[in-house]
Amino acid sequence: MTDFQVVDKKVRLELVGIDGNAYSLMGAFQQQARREGWTKDEIKLVLDKCKEGDYDALLCTLVAHCDSPNDDEEDDEEDYEEDY
Repeated sequence: MTDFQVVDKKVRLELVGIDGNAYSLMGAFQQQARREGWTKDEIKLVLDKCKEGDYDALLCTLVAHCDSPNDDEEDDEEDYEEDY
């Protein structure tokens, strides 16, 4: 499995408001990814990537693999506005 297989996959997780500790962030990601049916290998790829660099790299990696649960609400509002 390569990183490219994980790049387009995201979990529905709002990172804002989670304890900023690196292990807390990775744990929240891991827990949500499991809930959403990610394989152990997929989760491991993302977490390994998080551990490769500094804290900023960790955040960038997690942000790249997370969608805010509120994104759908914003999309729905935009769709509604376009209808009128």
